[in-house]
Amino acid sequence: MPPNLCLIFFFFFINLSALSFSPASAVGFNWGTAASHPLPPVKVVDLLNSNNITKIKLIDPNPLVLQALSGSNVQVTVGIPNLMLKILNSSRKAAESWVHDNVTRYLSGGAGGVRIEYIAVGDEPFLQTYGDQYYPYVMGAVANIQGAIAKVNLESRIKVVVPCSYDAFLSESGLPSKGHFRPELNKTMIQLLTFLTTHRSPFFATISPYLILRQNKNISLDFTLFKETARPHNDSHRTYKNTFELSYDTLVAALSKIGFSMVDIVVAQIGWPTDGAGNANSSTAETFMKGLMDFIHSRSGTPLRPRRPPLETYILSLLDEDQRNISTGPFERHWGVFTFDGQAKYHLNFGQGTKSLVNAQNVEYLSPKWCVLNNNKDLSNASASALEACSVADCTALVPGASCSDIVWPGNISYAFNSYYQQNDQRADSCDFGGLALITTVDPSNSNCRFPVQIRTSNSHSLDASSLLKTISLSALFWLSQLVCHQ
Repeated sequence: MPPNLCLIFFFFFINLSALSFSPASAVGFNWGTAASHPLPPVKVVDLLNSNNITKIKLIDPNPLVLQALSGSNVQVTVGIPNLMLKILNSSRKAAESWVHDNVTRYLSGGAGGVRIEYIAVGDEPFLQTYGDQYYPYVMGAVANIQGAIAKVNLESRIKVVVPCSYDAFLSESGLPSKGHFRPELNKTMIQLLTFLTTHRSPFFATISPYLILRQNKNISLDFTLFKETARPHNDSHRTYKNTFELSYDTLVAALSKIGFSMVDIVVAQIGWPTDGAGNANSSTAETFMKGLMDFIHSRSGTPLRPRRPPLETYILSLLDEDQRNISTGPFERHWGVFTFDGQAKYHLNFGQGTKSLVNAQNVEYLSPKWCVLNNNKDLSNASASALEACSVADCTALVPGASCSDIVWPGNISYAFNSYYQQNDQRADSCDFGGLALITTVDPSNSNCRFPVQIRTSNSHSLDASSLLKTISLSALFWLSQLVCHQ
């Protein structure tokens, strides 16, 4: 064979090998536990196994969750809450204690322990609404956690990462090529990326097409949902067909601007809510998720990173959480692909062996009872009582555009009363409201609006009325008053 032909064949073989043996882009789920009645962790692990879900990202190191994951085939990212960053920044001893209590002790537990692969320092500590509350402590915490895992010889087994919020990188013009990090974050980002590169760790970032759609009038719903008929966006000679590509390449450009164009990216959170706002429903979520899965598994990449999709992608989220913070909007409690009790909301094939989602099995519910408004009473104070109930219980299904928004007064009062009643384990005294409420065994749900019965769990907790107004933001109070006070 002529020498030049040998060279051509050699380079062809090398390129073909690179394409053929590039690792598949893995899909995992965020598993949050901000629920009044969380599905028992053992049942959640069964749910993971039934659906061939092999990657999970935890917001915090819940002991019951980690115990349930012991011996499973699930690879786990363990998160450190933002409130711990300051102490971890200032104390190597605190970092060593945290690693011992939340990592080391679970690695060699029964049947092989927990397969922890990442420690996520903070829960999106760069989020703009936090200001400088957390990010100044990130790198100190990262260094101390890294030192702690090195001390117990885990640095080759576990990577330390920091989840980056979707608003940490931006482009004022909307063009991905102009993407950059917020100026106040530049120094920290350079330090973080230097650390990640040194330790061969990926950059974790949230991509949030739903929030971008809500905030940007130049982005259409079809463009966000990966619709082929959507009008493309152009950036010089590059064409963008969907919001994911647009946002992802904004991040790629931001990374390149500070000298880290080749770092691997993990999409730490991406999803679509199914309630609590306009365009937040199961049908639209299914369309988005199908488009996202097709895009990921096509391995086509983006204009700035062709044929190089995210290393991993974590869906937000596994289950709905009725105690999740709603300062961003009521939809925050409805990111789950499954309902709070582990029932699939729509069809999804995320490419890991299952063609359709499998529901949680043998879920134990409280009695089939509901708390509703007693129409035979003086209802003049009913709205105030409902507002009180909603300030702790979950009434996000009542907001405009949500699943129960067509229930007018006084039906919305009954929904509020029942939500509070279920959250308090159906205690008789939690269905009183000054004599305005009564307990019924007739399900008040209709085809669109479900009045839930909570699940039975040892982790549930009752909420007394004295704490009602302590856990809710001013913005949430505003929309709650709009919900229950119209007659």
